[in-house]
Amino acid sequence: MLPFASCLPGSLLLWALLLLLLGTASPQDSEEPDSYTECTDGYEWDPDSQHCRDVNECLTIPEACKGEMKCINHYGGYLCLPRSAAVINDLHGEGPPPPVPPTQHPNPCPPGYEPNDQESCVDVDECAQALHDCRPSQDCHNLPGSYQCTCPDGYRKIGPECVDIDECRYRYCQHRCVNLPGSFRCQCEPGFQLGPNNRSCVDVNECDMGAPCEQRCFNSYGTFLCRCHQGYELHRDGFSCSDIDECSYSSYLCQYRCVNEPGRFSCQCPQGYQLLATRLCQDIDECESGVHQCSEAQTCINFHGGYRCVDTNRCVEPYVQVSDNRCLCPASNPLCREQPSSIVHRYMTITSERSVPADVFQIQATSVYPGAYNAFQIRAGNSQGDFYIRDQGALLMGAGTFGPQASASPRGEEVIRHVDSRPSRDLDLAGLRS
Repeated sequence: MLPFASCLPGSLLLWALLLLLLGTASPQDSEEPDSYTECTDGYEWDPDSQHCRDVNECLTIPEACKGEMKCINHYGGYLCLPRSAAVINDLHGEGPPPPVPPTQHPNPCPPGYEPNDQESCVDVDECAQALHDCRPSQDCHNLPGSYQCTCPDGYRKIGPECVDIDECRYRYCQHRCVNLPGSFRCQCEPGFQLGPNNRSCVDVNECDMGAPCEQRCFNSYGTFLCRCHQGYELHRDGFSCSDIDECSYSSYLCQYRCVNEPGRFSCQCPQGYQLLATRLCQDIDECESGVHQCSEAQTCINFHGGYRCVDTNRCVEPYVQVSDNRCLCPASNPLCREQPSSIVHRYMTITSERSVPADVFQIQATSVYPGAYNAFQIRAGNSQGDFYIRDQGALLMGAGTFGPQASASPRGEEVIRHVDSRPSRDLDLAGLRS
């Protein structure tokens, strides 16, 4: 402490200390204040205001935003946003305030209008000039003096956004529904097609659209069926038809022979027969129908499957013909003394393939004379031994390996039976009286 400080008043003491301190500071010791001229990215030094100011990259960078995006300057940088996006400036944010735009003349028109060259107020198309704040998912509709943001068809507004409506939830389609952005599409099951309203499904007539059926096609609801004509059966593929061999199913379809044909069968008969109805065979009577080739001196004898021409007069001396099949030996003729008084010619048909043995015919005397003895014998036509004679009392049975039972002849006559069959043969049977 200074020696004289104790004798000074308090106020004077304070001033003395200040002067002492100022006097100790040398002019050489004073320093110049620091000056800062460097700014962070996005800012530049403004020498007039001695501050860092924002750089407008939207003006300094060519094509800062590509495509349909617009450039929005921001403090220390910039943003690329859709043209429909709106930016609200934060006036209370950090950093220097944005520059004040130049003074503009006041708009004499109502909001949503602007003056034209004729000093008239015309509507401002905010949608065309991108002055609206509609979301990208919304549609902008210009109105007189204003605009309106709406959702497209098929969307609904949930909060600030437009969200697709799932129309399939409301069962608009009869069969199947496929949801699409802003819309939907109906689909039908196989065998159906969309109706005029594009929602209901109607049956498709596949038979008229070239169904792969080989023969017949029947349309049904949602599908079709293939069928075949009579005599055919449907193949396992469900479309083609195969012929049915009816002859292989039974041997009783035809009396003689079955012939399979495409889609049907037919019956055939052997030569000398004709088809009766569709399956039976009937003998052709060539003698009755006149298709034989017998002469006038011959008689046509019909048998199963053919005919035979025989001489009309088969009587041999000393016999004379008294009827078509009877020869008489006159009693006045000495040559007839040891001969049968008459000969009767009869013809019969024997059907083949009969069970054997079987009776072919019977001979029975119509008159009996006391002491008469009848002898019968096969004179010709039995070279193979197919026929034999057996006596049954008053009846004489002519038996053989085939043939039906025949009628009898009077006693005392020589009976000649002509047995026609397959193979045909002539059997001469003589009946003698003693």
